[in-house]
Amino acid sequence: MASSPQADETGFQLKGSAPERYEEYSAPIMAPFVEALLDAVDLCPGHQILDLAAGTGFVARAAAARVGPTGHVAAADFSEAMLKVAAAKAPRMYPDIEFTVAPADRLPHPDGSFDAVLCQQGVQFFPDLGAALTEASRVLRPGGRFAATAWAARDRSPYFAVQSPVVAEYGGAAAEAYFASAFSCPAERLTAALTEAGFREVVSHEATFGITLPPLTDFVRGHLTAVPWGQAIEDAGGPDRLA
Repeated sequence: MASSPQADETGFQLKGSAPERYEEYSAPIMAPFVEALLDAVDLCPGHQILDLAAGTGFVARAAAARVGPTGHVAAADFSEAMLKVAAAKAPRMYPDIEFTVAPADRLPHPDGSFDAVLCQQGVQFFPDLGAALTEASRVLRPGGRFAATAWAARDRSPYFAVQSPVVAEYGGAAAEAYFASAFSCPAERLTAALTEAGFREVVSHEATFGITLPPLTDFVRGHLTAVPWGQAIEDAGGPDRLA
């Protein structure tokens, strides 16, 4: 989290119907971290919020519930397919979620538009992290807050740690590169980039949660079809390789 003081394309790209599966299979993994992210900026009814690299809208939906009908949530992502899923899942009780296709370093919003900018598992995929954070700073109001989550090292998560050698074995260099990028923004890199972008009072916090996943036999394959490294395995050898 930080208090406020421009990557054309993210490295997280999904093909075909993968965005729908991402919404389904990533939900149990993301849920506790979404709540931690919202808690970090102390949202209140009426706040104006930007969900940056919104994906299928986990953060946008949760933020809308907290800011209520008097607030506003904007959700930006470079992927139109991901935002289509987000729009379809948007709760009807809070219709004021604005979905915009835009890269993180070229947002269409005026200066000082938001009380908070939130980014759930997106910072590690920005081709130019500094440019994206500078743009986030631009759209924040004076005193506004930015908060982001990014995975710690893969060996800290049993679910990801066990995938690591298998991804390299079955997907080769392409799959391994995608997988490594998911863990490429440790706290020290992000805090340094925030400071360089002009943010003040930059702090990091490690959040650890126990997550109960559905039965793994079906879940793991479904989840892998919804992330770039799983798609790279399938590209390398078809559905049998992924299986």
